Amino acid sequence: MLLYALRRLLLAVPLLIGITFISFLVIHLAPGDPTEFQQADPSTESSAQARQLLRELYELDKPLHVQYWNWLTRIVRLDFGRSFAPDARPVIDKIGEALQITLILNLIELLIIVSFAVPIGVLSATRQYSLFDKVTTVFVFVGFATPDFWLALLLMMLFGVQLGWLPISQLHSANWEYLSFWKRYLDLASHLVLPVVVATFGGLAGLSRYMRQSMLEVVRQDYIQVARAKGLAENVVVHKHALRNALLPIVTILALSLPGLIGGSVIVEQIFAIPGMGRLMVQAVFARDYPVIMGNLVIVATLTLAANLIADIVYGLVDPRIRLAGRRRT
Repeated sequence: MLLYALRRLLLAVPLLIGITFISFLVIHLAPGDPTEFQQADPSTESSAQARQLLRELYELDKPLHVQYWNWLTRIVRLDFGRSFAPDARPVIDKIGEALQITLILNLIELLIIVSFAVPIGVLSATRQYSLFDKVTTVFVFVGFATPDFWLALLLMMLFGVQLGWLPISQLHSANWEYLSFWKRYLDLASHLVLPVVVATFGGLAGLSRYMRQSMLEVVRQDYIQVARAKGLAENVVVHKHALRNALLPIVTILALSLPGLIGGSVIVEQIFAIPGMGRLMVQAVFARDYPVIMGNLVIVATLTLAANLIADIVYGLVDPRIRLAGRRRT
């Protein structure tokens, strides 16, 4: 397993370089120029001169392959450059601030989804066509059909505007710095309620359905029927023999959803004015802030490759047959 992981890591390097090169090329082929968004009136002669100076400063006047090579040599040193925005802050600082916010939101979302989706899927599969299964089926259809932005607006109107129970924007109140230690955490928790509910609603519906289908396929296998014929308790058959094999597709879904959580939080972060990675990416795209865009893409691509590797390792932990097969090949 260790040799397999090392081999996958070595193969990920050229793949990551290829992803960044294609992304770099596509971004620069898009219409628009970062210097156009920093001039009030780009039609004047002085603005044209200023734009040319900015192009030289940002190295946009150089050939595309030279720009990419300079960027790649900086990335190797973990230098993402400086933002093209007026603040000219280091990209690593902007991404670091936004990434920790997005990761907190997504970890909370992922824990809630897994904690509820797996039991719901197992119960729905073991009690097929029961009242519980029918109720969860309706919930799944509602979850799939409900747009995140529409649900967010409804919850903001109800709990934020009409009832006044929960805040509807940002991560903390204006007087957050003057609150006591515990009140700060209560204030943060109250601001997270609505975004987390909106983010988990659709994901919980989808993952619980995947778990139900995977469990149904496993409980119909011959070895499950043999285990029941031996007189094993239903609880042992379901949780010891069936559940571990039914979790394999769920591991794949969770691993591949890891990078998607960063990009998928755009709607929630925009609506609730949360300064996370999704909102930062949208602002960078509109401003043609190439260093920030490429920094985001590098992180997402790295997470995608890492998620695939983690999924393979978890496969081996969940199913011992995968580990044995790997040893026989080596």
